[in-house]
Amino acid sequence: QVSVGTAAYPTVHPQTAWAEQSPDDWIRAIGDAVRKCVEGQPVGAIKAMSIDTTCCTVVALDASGKHLRPAILWMDMRSSEQADRVSRTGDVALRVNGAGKGAVSAEWMVPKALWLKENERDVYDAAATICEYQDFMNFYLTGRMCASINNVSIRWHYDRERGWPVSLVETLGMADILDKWPKDVLKLGEIVGGLTAEAAGNMGLPVGLPVAQGGADAFIGMLGLGAVEPGQMALLTGSSHLHLGCVSDMFESPGVWGAYRDAVLEGTHVVEGGQTSTGSVVAWFRRLCRESDYEALNQEAKQIAPGCDGVMCLDHYQGNRTPWTDPLSRGCITGLSLNHTRAHLYRALIESICYGTECVLEAMQRGGFAASTIRIAGGPTKSPLWLQTHADVSQVPLVVTRCSDAP
Repeated sequence: QVSVGTAAYPTVHPQTAWAEQSPDDWIRAIGDAVRKCVEGQPVGAIKAMSIDTTCCTVVALDASGKHLRPAILWMDMRSSEQADRVSRTGDVALRVNGAGKGAVSAEWMVPKALWLKENERDVYDAAATICEYQDFMNFYLTGRMCASINNVSIRWHYDRERGWPVSLVETLGMADILDKWPKDVLKLGEIVGGLTAEAAGNMGLPVGLPVAQGGADAFIGMLGLGAVEPGQMALLTGSSHLHLGCVSDMFESPGVWGAYRDAVLEGTHVVEGGQTSTGSVVAWFRRLCRESDYEALNQEAKQIAPGCDGVMCLDHYQGNRTPWTDPLSRGCITGLSLNHTRAHLYRALIESICYGTECVLEAMQRGGFAASTIRIAGGPTKSPLWLQTHADVSQVPLVVTRCSDAP
């Protein structure tokens, strides 16, 4: 039996390309959502819990575990200049960034931590721990600070065989970050600890309930979708698209992130591509059209022939994640004439996203990974137009699960 509870919390944008959230809001929201979820349920029958979070959303904590500033969200691009310097080091840890030939994204841990050191030195120096959303929430739930093999492998330049990126942070003059990162790295499913009385009371769950290690939301979604065999791909959609492929052997390729060793399951490695702004773009357009949902736009766009009578879009509204990894690239709409309608623009936005996905798949194919099937989750599964456009552009079978949220 599946029970669902939801709770919203705000994201603020203090400056262009910045995005922040308050950890206090996370604690409030998990309490509200879990209480809704378990209302009327026999909570004593719950055997354990686990969470997944956005990644890499960076948190700086003092020695008592109190956050020193708002969390820097995964989509925050303020550390673009630092990311460029990380890329120029040529460190061996950067092999996961396009075989060492691609740029490092400002989404990752090292650029964000370096930005803190260079721009908010008082916060950096006062931080006993610099971690991310996943680690902070597990610490709140259990009182134990530890990291997830998933998060550190995919966004911290950690490798299970090589360990922490020591030479990289030494080159950047931030070797002290190694003392601020969590000391323990746990596998997915490994027990972090039991619920504290405070956390249990907030959520309405039993004290001591085991908390198992989770990871980054989309990567945990691979398990929910059953995309865990070599050759399979999970396409996790929402405000962004994430393309996650399973490989049996480690490989590196320009335009592709990974492969990440044992990042989800031991013995199976993951290659990654991504588009930063996809669902967020169509949501932006829906708001401009003053529509409360997508039904009218989807119906109108169905009547427009593929190609949208010459209207073309670029889906880089918040930069490009892969294959170009360019935080400064921006979206555009071109080919407009006076006979075009909002339906042409809406369909062109969908087509641009689907061709962006095809660019990712082609980069992976050049490296040696070709998806045999794509298991898809998220908002586009509710739009036959969007699903069919993805399938038509990439010519790969799409599998839609009964629960489209990849639980």
